[in-house]
Amino acid sequence: MPVFTHSACLSHDTGAGHAEKPQRLGAVISALRSEFDDLDWREAPRATRGQLLRVHEASLLETVLESRPANQLELDADTVLSPQSAEAALRAAGAGVAAVDAVMAGEATAAFCAVRPPGHHATSQTAMGFCLFNNVAVAAAHALERHGLARVAIADFDVHHGNGTQAIFEAEPRVQYLSSHQLPLYPDTGHAHERGVGNILNAPLPPGTGSRGFRAAWEEHLLPALDAFAPQLVLVSAGFDAHWRDPLAQLQLDADDFAWITGELRKRARRHACGRLVSTLEGGYDLQALRECSVAHVRALRDV
Repeated sequence: MPVFTHSACLSHDTGAGHAEKPQRLGAVISALRSEFDDLDWREAPRATRGQLLRVHEASLLETVLESRPANQLELDADTVLSPQSAEAALRAAGAGVAAVDAVMAGEATAAFCAVRPPGHHATSQTAMGFCLFNNVAVAAAHALERHGLARVAIADFDVHHGNGTQAIFEAEPRVQYLSSHQLPLYPDTGHAHERGVGNILNAPLPPGTGSRGFRAAWEEHLLPALDAFAPQLVLVSAGFDAHWRDPLAQLQLDADDFAWITGELRKRARRHACGRLVSTLEGGYDLQALRECSVAHVRALRDV
């Protein structure tokens, strides 16, 4: 199974004490290399300007790519640009594009993008919530425009709602967005009544929700909607910050829950999309939890 990553993603420097630190990606990569000896490690290319402009305004590209800060530049209280951030953001977005191309070409059925910065909070115009470009949105738009797909689903189990992904596609019926997330919690979006043009389905979970509530949300609401949509490609925003160890939220999941949802998404990809699934790393801020969950996730991507 291909895993797309790039050393530049480790060089995005958010500053001392920031939760979204390079060690996150280091923990994921080291855990996967230690656990699996048969992964196909590939270098993520840079996303092109044209690929980014499918979902982002030129003003955001200018901010991220042309600011060239000498040290750290705070875009907001959470989101930082450093001298190496532009390259990291281009590689993180480019990983998803390359992964979509790989599964559409039949090189593999599933692929994982081990990248940072994460992406699902970035809107068409604004970098926010640790995110510079919306990696999964860039991948989805590429699947629509380059590969001519009519139905692409994005499943997001990060503990924070992917407000940027929802906003980018809320008027695009070719893209279905499904999300489970804690609410209330940053960014305070993702209420059940937010439906887009019928292509958005949110399953907000109260603080303290554990395995039973999480699985019920997917089994009773989100997975049936995914089946009804019958996607030709499944994309996954794979955040592991709903783990009980995570310091930024209060859900109570463990690695088995992430293995379960990954397996369920793989089943739907096999049922509707010739197995085609691309997952990209989003959140997760406890290093031990990240190691355990990324291994569980990739094992399920490989074995189901």
